[in-house]
Amino acid sequence: MQVKTEAIVFSALKYGEADLIVKAFTKSNGLKSYLLRNILKSKKGRLRVAMFQPLMQLEIEATHKDKGTLESIREAKVITHYQSLHTQLSKSAIVFFVSDMLRTVIQEEEENSRLYTYLSVTTLWLDENTDIANFHLLFLVKLTGYLGFYPDDTEVEHDYFNLLDGTFEPSETNLYCRTGNSVSILKELLGINFDELSNLKLNQQQRSEFLNMLLQYYELHLHGFKKPRSLAVLNSIFS
Repeated sequence: MQVKTEAIVFSALKYGEADLIVKAFTKSNGLKSYLLRNILKSKKGRLRVAMFQPLMQLEIEATHKDKGTLESIREAKVITHYQSLHTQLSKSAIVFFVSDMLRTVIQEEEENSRLYTYLSVTTLWLDENTDIANFHLLFLVKLTGYLGFYPDDTEVEHDYFNLLDGTFEPSETNLYCRTGNSVSILKELLGINFDELSNLKLNQQQRSEFLNMLLQYYELHLHGFKKPRSLAVLNSIFS
């Protein structure tokens, strides 16, 4: 089936001497994997390696066989020309971490326009703004809403957050209950949008401790989840 759709690149891995395997989240069909033959050697082809950097937003013409095998892309064009996303060191670190996370946690091969719009809009926000040190924290908190385990904030006034159940509780009920500064940060993030991120003042230790709690939350709710390798790079950039 021939498909024309928007797509957000999650990863591009070298395969053999000249090929790339690209994972992308498409607006029409969810997550897809594509084999781009000879792209690393071709100088005159319609597809360029630079198009397939993490979180690039493209319009593609592709062939989808939908048989669980690698698909193919006939044509692609960049629909969002970023100003700083891949050139500023701090933003690049966030981009690699976020794309690493997305590649791990998003597996659905079906249309999800709400999730696609979220990824598109937030990536644009990251490109256009400068106060971005806590972007990935809010991004991951809000992403849980699209993955089905957004924290239940109906009793957000309680001191403990139960990572296993995703609820706030007045006392510790199991080994996965957390309290203290990281829970306070979670409460703040649940109540703000991206334009309010500049009001959240965190040091490196607070940011790291909260992210570790958040990744444990992901691990408890997503089978087979593992911390991305890019986490160490991200922590070093914002240390």
